[in-house]
Amino acid sequence: MQRRDFLGVLTGATVAWPLSVKAQTTKSLPRVGVLWHAGNAEEESEYLTVLEKAFSDLGYAQGRNIELIHRFPAEQPERFTLMARELVDAKVDVIVAVTNRGATEVRKATSSLPTVFVLVNDPVADGLIQSLSHPGGNMTGTSLMGSDLTGKRLALLKEAIPGLRRVAFLFDFQLSPSSTLITSLSKTADAMGLVGQPIQLLKPDDIAPAYSAISRDGFDAAFVLGSMMFNERRQLGSLALAYKMPTAAIIAEMVPYGLLMSYGQDFPDFFRKAAATVDKILKGAKPAELPVEQPTRFKQVINLKAAKSLGLVVPPSLLLSADEVIE
Repeated sequence: MQRRDFLGVLTGATVAWPLSVKAQTTKSLPRVGVLWHAGNAEEESEYLTVLEKAFSDLGYAQGRNIELIHRFPAEQPERFTLMARELVDAKVDVIVAVTNRGATEVRKATSSLPTVFVLVNDPVADGLIQSLSHPGGNMTGTSLMGSDLTGKRLALLKEAIPGLRRVAFLFDFQLSPSSTLITSLSKTADAMGLVGQPIQLLKPDDIAPAYSAISRDGFDAAFVLGSMMFNERRQLGSLALAYKMPTAAIIAEMVPYGLLMSYGQDFPDFFRKAAATVDKILKGAKPAELPVEQPTRFKQVINLKAAKSLGLVVPPSLLLSADEVIE
């Protein structure tokens, strides 16, 4: 069976059936609503399969002792709002909210339904919880807490690209120019003697013109950030190679599509931890008493195949320090 077909078997019926029907037919099963950020199961395949395997490893089987209800808002703010409310109104037992936007919309929709957030930068600053050690409400989960990694990320990029001078920070509408992550990148670039230029992209159609512009303007590399960028990883990889623009990211799962490298948290591990937290809640634990987990595993990936297409010779020291080398 092809991977796409397999995903369809796992998720198709859940996506298609109205929640009212599922409530009638699986009333005795614990139901977990998952509010993703992309538009479909295929776009979320890297992490959807990780999450479902994590539940399977904990002894859960779809339709037998758990019901996973997936919702895909396609990065549209109004769909985040609608789907968060839909899951709350359906009275699922737990919600898994992916990204800041998803967690924020669920927070607006309920202050009581247990919620596990994933891929949230700073849940305290975002007003989701009281503190990392004592969340104090209906929410807990995992925090990216990644702004302090900017020095490491830019240092690796500088090591990979001799003569690196100008870097374009391409970020999507989920982030603001004043966000901690963007300002940290800009300040770190300045401290390293680099010229860093933040460029916000509002929609997928903005990506190709942005690559054309930074190539024309003589940028040496691009650094991409945001969930829309993850969804557009295939387009990003193709454009990076077409414009001979070395491109780095935070997320390792983007690199195989043509990006040069990544350094960041182990994103699949966040989803494994989310499943474990949901399991605790289903067994009686209260989100208010479950500390928010911070990243403990970090991953460096180098795409040697892309480097060769870009005409770069990756230093042996960088290959030795990498957790994964794509050849």
